[in-house]
Amino acid sequence: MQNFTYQSLTSKLLHLLYPSYCPLCKNPSDLFSYSPICSPCWAQIKRYTGPSCKICAIPFPSEHANICGHCMKKKPVFSKCITYGIYEGALAEAIHQFKFYGLKRLARPLGSLLLDIDLPQTEGIIPVPLSIKGLRNRGFNQSLLLARIIARDMKSPLLMDVLSKKKETLPQIGLSSKERLSNLKGSFEVRENIDGLRLLLVDDVITTGATVTECSKELLRAGAEEVVVLALARASLN
Repeated sequence: MQNFTYQSLTSKLLHLLYPSYCPLCKNPSDLFSYSPICSPCWAQIKRYTGPSCKICAIPFPSEHANICGHCMKKKPVFSKCITYGIYEGALAEAIHQFKFYGLKRLARPLGSLLLDIDLPQTEGIIPVPLSIKGLRNRGFNQSLLLARIIARDMKSPLLMDVLSKKKETLPQIGLSSKERLSNLKGSFEVRENIDGLRLLLVDDVITTGATVTECSKELLRAGAEEVVVLALARASLN
């Protein structure tokens, strides 16, 4: 209780000194760890429990299907994809603030959402890497910050230097699924021995799945036993 009171007072003091407003409801932010998103809007972030593909996690409009048409036609190289929610509303805004506005403090509350999921046992946790230019431009790898929180809680090795992005690629926005795969082909490489390891590949958002597919291909080609993908949000392709 004393620690909670101290944190609450600290948050209030910080907002007196550095006031901010929630981008969703425009009301004043009230808790520094979630800022600029306010507590009521943050509380709207919920785990998606509706129907979805059991392999790639794409949401379904119907509860009578288990596997999407794409996965039935061509099974992904990763074993399955686990996501917390849909990339919309407060969750999408939180990821946007975290990723594009450099609010690294949001890594902890966002990473904590993933800790509410029953995650499979793993022998190593790998973040989806950025290229050198991408890392310089952003200043940090958001997937690495999330993976660090997961690794610490699961007491599993964080393999942050195993997978790297060796070449620059065009922005994925606006490209089709096929174009995204072609754009990323040959852009990742494995630098260390991962023979026989069951790995958890961590990303922030999955849209078409092209990035995690290409990363998984390289990890499996290098000898990994299995790759399970974990992400904060799954974008709907509707």
